[in-house]
Amino acid sequence: MDIYDLSIRRADGTEQPLGDFRGKVLLIANTATECGFTPQYAPLQRMYGEYGPRGLEIIDVPCDQFGNQAPGTDEEIHGFCTGRFGVTFPQYAKSEVRGSGAIPLFRYLADNTRFEGFGKGPKALMMAAMAKRMDRGYRDNGEVKWNFTKFLVDRQGRIVARFEPTRDMEDVESAVRDLI
Repeated sequence: MDIYDLSIRRADGTEQPLGDFRGKVLLIANTATECGFTPQYAPLQRMYGEYGPRGLEIIDVPCDQFGNQAPGTDEEIHGFCTGRFGVTFPQYAKSEVRGSGAIPLFRYLADNTRFEGFGKGPKALMMAAMAKRMDRGYRDNGEVKWNFTKFLVDRQGRIVARFEPTRDMEDVESAVRDLI
């Protein structure tokens, strides 16, 4: 099985086969509208505007699992993102991304990547403390730790990078640019 064998539910309830994105660069993120990392929507939209015409697809999956930071319906979340950040990339149905209720896409991503840490600094220390409260063995598994975890998939469907929410968005853009 590879990523193209999976699908994801659109906000309208229909299924989007990931095979439709074969040959494109995918940046997959679990997002939230009331998170300290919510401003990352701005650089995501900027990247989509610049690299979308050259083959970048952003798969935005709102998730309310982390501190209930994605309240509201799919339509309300979409309205917030378009109104506040001018988001034009597709937003998919609000879904679970970790644990037994994780949708197959995020189960696949978790099973095929490793957590490499939150980095250094105050945000990293705060994130490590929160992750440890949720999962004492958080360092040893690929489960999504928080909102705005991002996975980069190349044009052949291989997961080439995982970015925790504390990672600088310039690093994310650099990795995307290298694949475009």
